[in-house]
Amino acid sequence: MKVPIETEDDKATTAPAEGADTTGAAQAQAADELSEDEEAARVEAAKRAGEQAAEEDFKADADKIRAERDELQKKLDGVSEEIESAKKQAADSANRLARLQADWENYRRRTAKERLAEKERAAEKLVVNLLPVLDDMERASEHARSTGEGDEQLMQFVEGVNAIHDKMYSILNREGVEVIDPAGQAFDPNLHQAIGRMENSEVYDETVAQVYQKGYRMGDKIIRSAMVTVSFGGPKRPAPEPEAEEVSEAEGAGTSADSKAQDGASSEKAE
Repeated sequence: MKVPIETEDDKATTAPAEGADTTGAAQAQAADELSEDEEAARVEAAKRAGEQAAEEDFKADADKIRAERDELQKKLDGVSEEIESAKKQAADSANRLARLQADWENYRRRTAKERLAEKERAAEKLVVNLLPVLDDMERASEHARSTGEGDEQLMQFVEGVNAIHDKMYSILNREGVEVIDPAGQAFDPNLHQAIGRMENSEVYDETVAQVYQKGYRMGDKIIRSAMVTVSFGGPKRPAPEPEAEEVSEAEGAGTSADSKAQDGASSEKAE
């Protein structure tokens, strides 16, 4: 809206001439003053309208930005939930993988142990079936030596049988088979099977007097106990002596105890 600007020329132009009717001029001036008030009111109303429009525009922009923010927050919340769900699924997958690996390791060790045990059982069964052959060779050799003494050809045959026996035993020994021949040793019910008793006062009581059948162990397992006769009537067998390490430990403990006792006695004397 254009606001008239009054200049000096306009004042000169609008100045009333001398002798002119001043009443009309006053009325015109009042009309001009009224129009200026109306113009100011209009300007003020225009300002208020502009401010209100600007405020409405700002409010609309703020509402739009707020709606966009809420929408982005919803999307962010959805993405966060998806991330948490993915993390949980990854953790579950890792746990399942760890359990599967542990189960596989257990299965592998168990099957390897079962195969080894099956192999040992098969080898043990074969060895047990071969032991009577060794027994027969030993009996035949002993019988031939006792009855054919002086027969050179028979002795050569016996030596051949003994060579075969030793070769067979060496093969079994490489597989972990060891003979149990406890003649003259202390009777051990875990290794020996007593089939008779024999009185003998010249040896310790519970001593293996004779071995009727040798025993065998395979690794840590006794696959056949030795069949023996046990002596009785002799003196009791003394307790086994402690090992050197146990003796040294006991001596060390005694020395420390003696030193403590000496320290206590010296402290008592000092008091």
